[in-house]
Amino acid sequence: MTISSSKSQLISPEHLQELQRAKALLENPSLAAKITDYVGTPIELLIDKLPSNWNQKLGGVTHLALDKAADAALYTMKDIPGESSSNIWHKVGAATSGAVGGFFGFAALSVELPISTTLMLRSIADIAREQGEHISNHGTKLACLQVFALGGNSKEDDGAESGYFAIRGMLAQATVEAAEHIAKHGMAKEAAPVIVKFMTIIAERFGIQITQKAAAQAIPAIGAIGGAAINTLFIDHFQDMAKGHFIVRKLERKYGENAIRQQYKLLPK
Repeated sequence: MTISSSKSQLISPEHLQELQRAKALLENPSLAAKITDYVGTPIELLIDKLPSNWNQKLGGVTHLALDKAADAALYTMKDIPGESSSNIWHKVGAATSGAVGGFFGFAALSVELPISTTLMLRSIADIAREQGEHISNHGTKLACLQVFALGGNSKEDDGAESGYFAIRGMLAQATVEAAEHIAKHGMAKEAAPVIVKFMTIIAERFGIQITQKAAAQAIPAIGAIGGAAINTLFIDHFQDMAKGHFIVRKLERKYGENAIRQQYKLLPK
């Protein structure tokens, strides 16, 4: 099966296969489903057991984690497009920080989450590089951060805003404004409302998964081993989102955004 693109090329069978893999990763399954399978309890019941002030605390912790990750994770990596990613080492690091979180429970989240988020962002950037992205490019850095907004489907989400391209559409204007600002002024956020706006949108979406992770790790019996397992699920989920996202972006560079978006819609989940 092939389709004509806006760049007057045909999407090859091999690239259609890649696009199908990307859609399978991006649309199924949710982090909540993975955690529910692991702990054997519906995630909604676990969330109900969180402390009464959890929502306010998690919001602050999520913003802090993303800010620290954005400042630290992407600037010490070599800009070598096509270099193979080393996902296993990022998983080991995330599992270790999750073990600490599982041992100390909810109280350790403010310490553990910035560490695991930075590890995940480095892993996301590693995957982006493997798919041909230049990680020194400001657009690529923003695309790496976008991954944290993906795959957060839950019963609170509007169904019309839960698909991959719908979420990208929701982020589009904020991403463009942020990219324009960074091109002129760099990544400093102090006097950059557009950067703050972009990070806030990402944090709100990312907060859905943080809530699910925190709820699972708050189970008294989860312990260090369970915390490590949950963090492994956590980073594995975002690695899947990153793989799908950057495969789509790679194909868009070759065939055009409209052609890939149209074909994506036609492919089964």
